[in-house]
Amino acid sequence: MRATKGAARRQAKNRIFKKAKGFVGGRRKLLKTVKETLLRAGMFAFRDRRAKKRDFRRLWIVRLSAAAEMRGLRYSRLIHGLKLAKVGLDRKSLSEIAIHDSETFDAIVAKVRAELDAFDAQLKARQTAKTA
Repeated sequence: MRATKGAARRQAKNRIFKKAKGFVGGRRKLLKTVKETLLRAGMFAFRDRRAKKRDFRRLWIVRLSAAAEMRGLRYSRLIHGLKLAKVGLDRKSLSEIAIHDSETFDAIVAKVRAELDAFDAQLKARQTAKTA
């Protein structure tokens, strides 16, 4: 008598079909199609876990850019000034501060402005020293 996989095969199929819950038509009912669909879904999930990080970073940058423009500063100058001022906040926390605590963000922008002014003065002094 030949030994068949029996219960183990059924359990394996059931595990696969459970993952396909919510799929439509044969994508939920046919084993081969379910396997193909799950493979594709896994590829999309892998790709989009990384895309999600990019999308959020883009959102934070847009928020920071808008907040900086409201205070008369370009985004690139804001980031440069933050580096000069050695402010260790990332874009996510800065955008949250800009939305929920405008006084603190104003203080950060003031500190950035002071650093940028000092940097611009140094740059101008170097350029005049070169020409002289």
